[in-house]
Amino acid sequence: MTATSPKPVTEGAEPSEAQNAEAIAGRVLRETARPVTLQRLHPGDPFRWLLRGLQDVRAAPGIAVFYGACFWGMAMVLGWVFRARPEYTMSLASGCLLVGPFLAMGLYDTSRRREEGLAPQLSESLTCWDSHMGSMGMLVLVLVVLELLWGRASLVVFAVFFNTGMPSTTGVLQAVFNPQNWSFVAVYAVVGGVFAALVFSTSVVSIPMILDRDTDALTAGITSVRVVLENPAAMLVWGALITAIVGLSLWLWGLPLLLAGPLLGHASWHAYRACVAPPREILAAA
Repeated sequence: MTATSPKPVTEGAEPSEAQNAEAIAGRVLRETARPVTLQRLHPGDPFRWLLRGLQDVRAAPGIAVFYGACFWGMAMVLGWVFRARPEYTMSLASGCLLVGPFLAMGLYDTSRRREEGLAPQLSESLTCWDSHMGSMGMLVLVLVVLELLWGRASLVVFAVFFNTGMPSTTGVLQAVFNPQNWSFVAVYAVVGGVFAALVFSTSVVSIPMILDRDTDALTAGITSVRVVLENPAAMLVWGALITAIVGLSLWLWGLPLLLAGPLLGHASWHAYRACVAPPREILAAA
């Protein structure tokens, strides 16, 4: 009995299941290897992101309350440090950057699950980052370094303008609102604005992109910067809205963060969806 060689697949013959799987896998690989495509934005888009974020909050109120309480707790700690040792406020904010991105990623996961028609779950949102630790760790490290440099620059500005010692909380407020200290306010605002722009540009879409595409930190960070450079008007509006909402929340003892924190988190996911074009869907024939 002689062994027979397998028959070659002739033209018109139906490919096997393995061949179908291999072809689909190759197409997926080619699709994900495509350069990231950005979409054009309009200055009014950030307001739509907030509305969609509010819908996510209403759809998963329990998850929103949990993350809102976390953000409020962080604000309380920052407020206490500002009252006790205001010169270390920016330094402590770097510690918040170790926790903040992981909290935000939980909100992104909730929005993503709603998009996919899945029921949002708090347990899933708390662990959605565990498969992205490498990229997240590198990105958080970059943000922490920027925040530490920001804090050090703030200390230098204080030291230059207050050579008699660091002012108390009351002294800081008097310095800020005193017209005679306009040079201090201007320098502090410029230094803070530069670092705030760097942090914002690096993180505006990078974290949701890591969650969505499991990309590396470098690609995500570069994409985030590209989004800001190619859509300056919309990103300026978005940054101003975030600053206004967070600033007003902190001014009111942080209580509005119970809602504002989850709202901005969900809205940031929709901002990512609007900024970065999704890969083309690949439909396999039945």
